[in-house]
Amino acid sequence: MIRYIIRRLLISVPILAIGSLFAFFLVAAAGNPVAELKAKPGVTAQQIRDLESSLGLDQPIIVRYWKWLLDFLQGDWGKSIALGQAKVDVFESVMRALWITARLVIGAELLAIVLGVSVGVLAAVKQYSIFDYLATSSAFLMFSMPIVCVAVILKTYGIKFNNLLESLGMDRWLSTVSPAAGGFQGSFSEVVFKYTGTYLLPTLSLTLISFAAYSRFQRASMLETLNSDYVRTARAKGISQRRVIFRHAFRNALIPVSTLFSINSAALFSGAIITETVFGWKGMGNLLVQSIRTFDPYMLMGWLMVTATLVIVFNLVADIMYGFLDPRIRLA
Repeated sequence: MIRYIIRRLLISVPILAIGSLFAFFLVAAAGNPVAELKAKPGVTAQQIRDLESSLGLDQPIIVRYWKWLLDFLQGDWGKSIALGQAKVDVFESVMRALWITARLVIGAELLAIVLGVSVGVLAAVKQYSIFDYLATSSAFLMFSMPIVCVAVILKTYGIKFNNLLESLGMDRWLSTVSPAAGGFQGSFSEVVFKYTGTYLLPTLSLTLISFAAYSRFQRASMLETLNSDYVRTARAKGISQRRVIFRHAFRNALIPVSTLFSINSAALFSGAIITETVFGWKGMGNLLVQSIRTFDPYMLMGWLMVTATLVIVFNLVADIMYGFLDPRIRLA
């Protein structure tokens, strides 16, 4: 297993390098980052040429890529050149946005995977029962609703709930903005109050959508496993239903869900764009939207490289989980 992990990590290096090359070329082909500056009154042609020279825009694209790559590997991800936030360090901005998104996604994904797997297993074991119908209907309802609808509904009722608390002479609880950069201050009870109020609505919106996917995949996978030959053989030997489910069927049924979990987690870490926009979180999704809107190439490249790394890491995690869940899978 250790040799497999090391080999995968070594293979990831050229993959990231090739990915960064394509990403750089696409970003460079998207337009000129100083085009908006040219339209500003009072900016001379000489100033534009000086800025393009300082950014290396007057050099061949392969030379610009090589210079960017060497700086990137040394930890210098460049500075933002977007109007209004020029000279902002890209590395610090991306890491700050990643940390904000991570705090949101980790809680939502852990809650969704636990609930989704539990409900999916129970629905498969009690197939065609009232619980199965309710779980299936709830999952299809979440599937049919875009994440923006779920987020807006939760935000709307969260504001109404705050208004109700305020009318009763109590403090507003549910927050619809990103957590403060300095963290939560005050006593333990105050910190808990602010923390839960800030994270509840965006976490719940992500949890509901992910829960629907996990529960449906887990139910289908569990049903397929329960109807397999080796499970029927275990039942014929007189093994208890509880042991058949958890000892023989459950681990194998988790394999498809582990794939979905890795893909979904990588996507969410890259930025829950809609959820972050609705609730005003300044995470990876917000960073991507702002970078595209202002066409900030260095910020875009930083976001793309972090996203590519996350995809590779979570795929590696999924492969390791395969070997743990089913020893018949040999990672050689």
